[in-house]
Amino acid sequence: MFVSEAFAQSAGGAAGGGNMIMQFLPLVLIFVVFYFLLIRPQQKKMKQHKEMLASVRRGDRVVTGGGIIGQVVKVGQDDELTLEISDGVRVKALRSTISLVLAKTEPAKARAAAEDDVEDSDADSVPPPPPAEERKGLNKFLPRK
Repeated sequence: MFVSEAFAQSAGGAAGGGNMIMQFLPLVLIFVVFYFLLIRPQQKKMKQHKEMLASVRRGDRVVTGGGIIGQVVKVGQDDELTLEISDGVRVKALRSTISLVLAKTEPAKARAAAEDDVEDSDADSVPPPPPAEERKGLNKFLPRK
């Protein structure tokens, strides 16, 4: 009296393979969205940071994870860096604690070549004087004697 009869379900629902794919499709789409919006950009950022840490050398101005700004004086073994944070004040830091490189120095050979180029271009960089017509117009801005 209180128990109702259980009727069997139709056989089409259990044997349908297309219905199973439709159930997992939202999960697959969520994973794809997470991959392209979260996982992939984070991996790219980590790769860039790792390359930045590998290229730190003496003379670079860096910021540590604690916010200390200093100049790399020595790159030691075991990923140790010696930073000069003030005149005569040096601290040791791990390479992995560097969060940002503010200013990169040029390699010694490139720096010497750049200085030669600057010396050569100093004579050429002086602009010619303006024509006489333009000089007359500029006289009104000069102080009177």
